Amino acid sequence: KKKKKKKKKKGREVREKLFTKVTSLFHDLDAGMLPISVLWPYAPIAAHRKRDAARAELAAVFKTIISARRAAQAAGAPKEEDILQSFIDARYSPAVFGGRALTDEEITGMLIATLFAGQHTSSITSSWTGYEMLAPKHRAAALEPAVSEQAALMASKEFGDALTIDALNAMPALHANITEALRLHPPLIMLLRLAKKPFVATTSAGESFTVPKGDMVFASPAFSHRLLHVFRDADEYQPDRFAPPRDEDKARPFSFIGFGGGRHGCMGTNFAYLQIKAIWAVLLREFELELVDPVPEADYESLVVGPKSGRVRYRRRKLAPEA
Repeated sequence: KKKKKKKKKKGREVREKLFTKVTSLFHDLDAGMLPISVLWPYAPIAAHRKRDAARAELAAVFKTIISARRAAQAAGAPKEEDILQSFIDARYSPAVFGGRALTDEEITGMLIATLFAGQHTSSITSSWTGYEMLAPKHRAAALEPAVSEQAALMASKEFGDALTIDALNAMPALHANITEALRLHPPLIMLLRLAKKPFVATTSAGESFTVPKGDMVFASPAFSHRLLHVFRDADEYQPDRFAPPRDEDKARPFSFIGFGGGRHGCMGTNFAYLQIKAIWAVLLREFELELVDPVPEADYESLVVGPKSGRVRYRRRKLAPEA
């Protein structure tokens, strides 16, 4: 028993140590993603040097895990059901690289991209959603419908207190708040696409021009989401703009590009909504919240644009279901 306890304790210590190390490496990776990184990704600055060193260390950590996974399966261990296994099993199409499997380096890149993709964007959008909902002038049109929606769900026989996927999908008021926060405060202020062939673009004024093959096309959600000919009162926070009869995001193709668009739109869109709804469903049910300061300004010093600091007053409560 003593040996088992000692082994268990050692295993826990190893995991905690690894978690601390990986967290530190991710912090350095994050700090190395700056606005300048888009145009000059390998600029010789301290943040980039730390970022690249962290990337190399993470690659070594992941390679050890990948090798252990492959060895275990070669010895007859059952396959795990996780994203790492999906990458290990993935194959290119026969027309690309002969249909080979992903290399350890490619798997490492995919793991890092997957971990980063839904981390900052979701946490930042959660923050913006809260700041905007709690703003005094938005409470009646934004916060109160979201709170009433939670009370109604809790009172229903179908859901009660449970936050199942079906319950999270039955929150249109909260969904609209998240979408409007994302419209006004997109975490990524630029989306990039490479023109694979020439195409003609026409402006809202009717002027046309040709984008040559090989050019990079930059689309800015921060700019597009505030076009007055697309969104009425574009600078105002109005969650009902996404509900009938307004449906402003459906009036023109790609009016709303908070998750990108086209073939390479964000594959995590639905998961992001579930994440943020789960966070705010719990907060709305458990706390009375009040924004003390004005809605913060955006912090443009980071590549993923979040809010500057703002204070929120809270008081514990249990939201009573509607009768």
